[in-house]
Amino acid sequence: MPLLFLTVALIVSVVIYFVSTQRELVGLDEKVKNAISQIGVQIETRWDAISALTKLIGKYSMHEYNTLQNTIQLRRSAAIETGEDALQQINALDQVMSRINAVAEEYPDLKASDIYTDTIELLNEFENNVRYSRQMYNDTATQLNKLVRQWPSSFIARLLGFSQVKYLQLGNAKSEYPNI
Repeated sequence: MPLLFLTVALIVSVVIYFVSTQRELVGLDEKVKNAISQIGVQIETRWDAISALTKLIGKYSMHEYNTLQNTIQLRRSAAIETGEDALQQINALDQVMSRINAVAEEYPDLKASDIYTDTIELLNEFENNVRYSRQMYNDTATQLNKLVRQWPSSFIARLLGFSQVKYLQLGNAKSEYPNI
């Protein structure tokens, strides 16, 4: 009888651990997806602000406006589903911003306009939001990766198809604020 009770207790303990680990894995996986989605929203908002800046540039130089609009259309992707997608978009945004800054240097009236300075301030705020979202993503990825790699949760993660996620590294993106 004590052996039966011990066996049942062990089985129940394993089942409870399995279920709780599965729930924790699912929760962390959803947090990672949410964090990448938040980054996507912030990047999309930055693209919108950059598009507004290019319209302002169109008042000063139609050639620059057309060039920037074409670049934006080519670089702006439809969806950000992975960290790699986010990094590609961040790098593309930085390249377009570098070009906008170069154009602004050529047109002092543009650089002095209230619309330009207000939009640049918004872009800096959006960049800070991206940095914060990237930090949240990496923190959550750390938790998920730890659970996926540690034993015995690694056994359950492998059994349920969970794997490690990549961290968002800076890559070619700037580590400091853009030079504006």
